[in-house]
Amino acid sequence: MMTKVEKAGDAVLDEAAELLKQGGIAAVPTETVYGLAANAYDVEAVRSVFRAKGRPQDNPLILHICGMTMLEDIAAEVPELARTLAENFWPGPLTMIFARKAHVPAETCGGLDTAAVRMPNNRFTLKLIERCGFPLAAPSANTSGKPSPTTAAHVLADMDGKIPLVIDGGECRFGVESTVISFDDEDTVRILRPGAVTPEMLREYCHVTIDGGVLAKLAPDAVVHSPGMKYKHYSPEAEVYILKGGDVSVENFMRRHADAGFLGNGKEDMPESVRRFPYGGTSAQQAENLFASLRKADEAGCREVYVRMPDTDGIGLAVYNRLLRSAGFRIISAEDDDAVR
Repeated sequence: MMTKVEKAGDAVLDEAAELLKQGGIAAVPTETVYGLAANAYDVEAVRSVFRAKGRPQDNPLILHICGMTMLEDIAAEVPELARTLAENFWPGPLTMIFARKAHVPAETCGGLDTAAVRMPNNRFTLKLIERCGFPLAAPSANTSGKPSPTTAAHVLADMDGKIPLVIDGGECRFGVESTVISFDDEDTVRILRPGAVTPEMLREYCHVTIDGGVLAKLAPDAVVHSPGMKYKHYSPEAEVYILKGGDVSVENFMRRHADAGFLGNGKEDMPESVRRFPYGGTSAQQAENLFASLRKADEAGCREVYVRMPDTDGIGLAVYNRLLRSAGFRIISAEDDDAVR
């Protein structure tokens, strides 16, 4: 199969809509990462997404919609709090989990009786969903377990020859996947996967709890309602380690590991031999750069990559969550090379 990459615009949206209506799949841009889209109601098309990614069948997909009418067609019930959050965060990087109606295929939802739904904040993809007339099931458009794609070039690196079409909408704004929440009760939400809609933002409208699976490894037989919780994710070929410590100790550590890759705040004083990749001094910069830089480390042939411990406030919680899974929960103290937990 030849994979075409075409700039986003009306002509390619018409082409993509026809492809999706016929049961095909295509990579689409969003404000978070690129998604691998299929008709959420077409079981065979959804299976094609799982095959292209090599994704486990029990890892649920997110359904992308362009309006509240589509949500009503998916959700058996929409809590009042969900409507409030939709008014304030949709379109945007927030996914909400609902009990699903019977016609929503179990295959799309990882075999669960719930469906994860969001409205992406990307004008091209919203137009595409509107042209299709059905929600798009769209996990990240990468090989399962690898760093998520934030450019069309990243998609092509993983999906060339596996899918017919990539719509190039430029670089994604946020760089990490959407926040995923479920509803504990009428005024409490549970964060299952952190993202750009932060706990602090949600607390303006409701009580917020953080699921234990956000920062801890789950058992292999655990049942999860959100993507990104159960399996190792976001990992390059290189071995990734989270590096904690002050500037001086981190600088000394990297001098001892100068052949490895490094993602830092940009202020560290290190030899030129250290292979540095963009990360940033703020959580927003780190979210935007993380996946692209992990891919660059692979392209540079790094066997190990050390990433400085992020803050866990705001979107920093999402960066830390992704890093934990990328690193297999390996955290190293810069003062002690052997201090791994």
